[in-house]
Amino acid sequence: MSDVTRPARPAGVREVARLAGVSTQTVSRVINNYPNIRPETRTRVVEAMRALDYRVNNAARALGTASTRTIGVIATDATLYGPTVGIAALAEAAREAGLWIATAYADAGDPAAIDGAIAHVLAQGIDGLVLVAPHARMVSVLRERELGVPVAALHADDGARAQREGAALATAHVVELGHRQIARLGGPVDWLEDAARAQGTAAALDAAGLSVVHQWRGDWSARSGAALAPEVAEAVRVGELTAILAANDQMALGLMAGLAENGIRVPDDLSVVGFDDNPDAAFYAPALTSVRVDVLGDARRCVAEVLGEVASGEASAPAAPPQLMVRASSAPLSR
Repeated sequence: MSDVTRPARPAGVREVARLAGVSTQTVSRVINNYPNIRPETRTRVVEAMRALDYRVNNAARALGTASTRTIGVIATDATLYGPTVGIAALAEAAREAGLWIATAYADAGDPAAIDGAIAHVLAQGIDGLVLVAPHARMVSVLRERELGVPVAALHADDGARAQREGAALATAHVVELGHRQIARLGGPVDWLEDAARAQGTAAALDAAGLSVVHQWRGDWSARSGAALAPEVAEAVRVGELTAILAANDQMALGLMAGLAENGIRVPDDLSVVGFDDNPDAAFYAPALTSVRVDVLGDARRCVAEVLGEVASGEASAPAAPPQLMVRASSAPLSR
């Protein structure tokens, strides 16, 4: 086996199994010194490992397995509700699969921070990498790099479809309530979540023969929603809008607080709908209508993707469809 061409990335169990002509399970059993393995099979596996320069890293060796059973997670803006929930969901999904996560945080606008986060998680000997609260440019950069491990992104791919569908549900809801002058309070440019939610809103409005009458942007925080309240309130007073769709609950919360200070009543003067259905949404004044998405289901998809189970057809059940939690912040058009 000395003439074998070594792969560009470090060899894994699958490459060893392919060269030795055995299953990946057999390779794992040889590595872990399982009994009842035929000597000739063990020899073929060991020779394949040598030919491919297969090495079990120290973390994996300590666990007695050919894998670290660890998935790397790179997160941005982890102080916000969405990313925090995403990290918790990934930890649970990984635990269900018998894995752990190693998390690093990076400013998406700082290439050096991204490189540092990548280096940190790769040093843990991870089996795959998942991005939380991904920015479009970060996803494209990481997928272009030869990291040697599979990469997935929360709320991207199939997860983005749920974001679009959820936003479409929220939009259809206010249209059904009789609203025709509908605005949107979006998140920062370049966030995949906001792009998907904007697409869902645009599609639903187009189906109703409508379009967004105003578009504001915040930074996902309640503070940014409150800061925009004077402009939104003025648009309401001059009759330019009757409903607004916020891209997350935190901005909706800040906006409602600011509107109250500016003499605008929710939902009498303006219906407000959020997104994420955070645990406090039902306790706002008024209680916030919001979109609930299956973050855990999307996290399970990411784990299955980096483990290669999607390609092999072994992936877990798909995420549940988004739900609209209708509460007091949205009401039929009264004028």
